[in-house]
Amino acid sequence: MIPGFGLGRRQFADLSEQEVLALAISSEEDDARIYRSYAERLRNEFPDTAKVFEGMAAEEDDHRTRLINLHKKRFGETIPLIRREHVAGYYARRPVWLIENLGIERIREEASGMEREARNFYLKAAKVTTDADTRKLLGDLAAAEAGHQKAAERLEQEHLTEDVREEEARAAHRQFVLTWVQPGLAGLMDGSVSTLAPIFATAFATHDTWTTFLVGLAASIGAGISMGFTEAASDDGEISGRGSPTKRGFASGIMTTVGGLGHALPYLIPDFWTATTIAFAIVFIELWAIAWIQNKYMDTPFFRAAFQVVLGGALVFATGILIGSA
Repeated sequence: MIPGFGLGRRQFADLSEQEVLALAISSEEDDARIYRSYAERLRNEFPDTAKVFEGMAAEEDDHRTRLINLHKKRFGETIPLIRREHVAGYYARRPVWLIENLGIERIREEASGMEREARNFYLKAAKVTTDADTRKLLGDLAAAEAGHQKAAERLEQEHLTEDVREEEARAAHRQFVLTWVQPGLAGLMDGSVSTLAPIFATAFATHDTWTTFLVGLAASIGAGISMGFTEAASDDGEISGRGSPTKRGFASGIMTTVGGLGHALPYLIPDFWTATTIAFAIVFIELWAIAWIQNKYMDTPFFRAAFQVVLGGALVFATGILIGSA
């Protein structure tokens, strides 16, 4: 299970205006570096697109300079050290080294998403500031980020065959994945794998199907509550664009519970070996279902996903049996 409830991270609403400016400065610096990495990656095969990303990086540098000048004017030379990872729910960036295996289409999608998230941040930041000059600058930067996003979308239209409807469908699909699939998958993995050891340890220690069912029920519901609250509390979705925390919390919590109950329910059958055989089969189906979802929605190669999930599940499964049989 995912430990913690976002402890040690600040809520955006608790940041001072100076900290909001400092966060914007560090974010602009990070984005400029990412765009230059994209440009370097694409330079040989797609030189025109590389020039676009270089121009976007230069604009991010200009945004950072304007933000620094405003900070000096209002708060002085010392800029607080605050970054994305210090703020709960703040939009994350894919580590630069992970773009090596991305195609140009995926890179364009990443860039479009970056600009959309940055625009949402500036709009939200402008609402919490009381200084007129700061509010104007943040509004101007939001408009500039929107212009970047439109440029990225034009790049897609020039090089891809999809029309506007397909673009909207991709955006809807992306939101569906962020709000439902990702937290649901995390919950299913947690519920399916983390409950294997206690359920099968109890089963082989007691050979009592009713006791095993009660342990499985408690483990599944407890894990579901924990995962649901963890997901909902970790990110309010306003800046990250991941959607309602309530929806994500329900998706994670329910799928965690389902993942555990899948191999706990067979122990309602009084015969121990019949119940255990059915539970074995359900575990096998659960693990392969997780691998299939990872492949379909997360672009994880199927056999790599299957190897990771099945191996991890098998180790936990064997641990439960060995402890229960001791």
